Amino acid sequence: MKLRIYGPNEQDLIEGCRRGERQAQQLLYDRYAGRMYSVCLRYARNPMEAEDIVVIAFTKIFERISQYRGEGSFEGWIRRITVNEALSALRRNRTMGIEADLDSADREIDYQQLSDHLEAEDLIQIIEKLPPGYRVVFNMYAIDGYSHKEIAEALGISENTSKSQLSRARAVLQKLLAEGGWDLEKKVISHESPT
Repeated sequence: MKLRIYGPNEQDLIEGCRRGERQAQQLLYDRYAGRMYSVCLRYARNPMEAEDIVVIAFTKIFERISQYRGEGSFEGWIRRITVNEALSALRRNRTMGIEADLDSADREIDYQQLSDHLEAEDLIQIIEKLPPGYRVVFNMYAIDGYSHKEIAEALGISENTSKSQLSRARAVLQKLLAEGGWDLEKKVISHESPT
């Protein structure tokens, strides 16, 4: 493998992994594992489970790397495998708690406006407080960009259930944000840490 001064580029790593080169696999893992760990934390019950999911996901990535055809983002391809593995872990542990008959939320959260005041890390911590079923659907739809049809297929639920879970997740998020001192009418009430 030709190494560049600043390390191999993505295509070099992909080709090295296709040939089964351990160094290329390690470099690819080092490059993407942190980002995929962050993805797994949004689905997993705890950091240890997220670490396990990352390891299993990368095992599958290395096994299937010959299937990557260069269409679309390589990181997106890795992310898709990682999310699928996180969902498989949830199914194995039966921790999603998907509910089928839910009322819809009365109003939508303006995430764009809220993001002007709320740091991403704060929002992720709030999302982690959602019940597992809500958190999974919210993450898949709002963060990972899955459609309700894709969510329904991946989780074995109906599209309406996916929509209901998302709606309920938004309602719970709205409540958690309000309890945390965030005014959803586009301004901070008082969200300063005590000194």
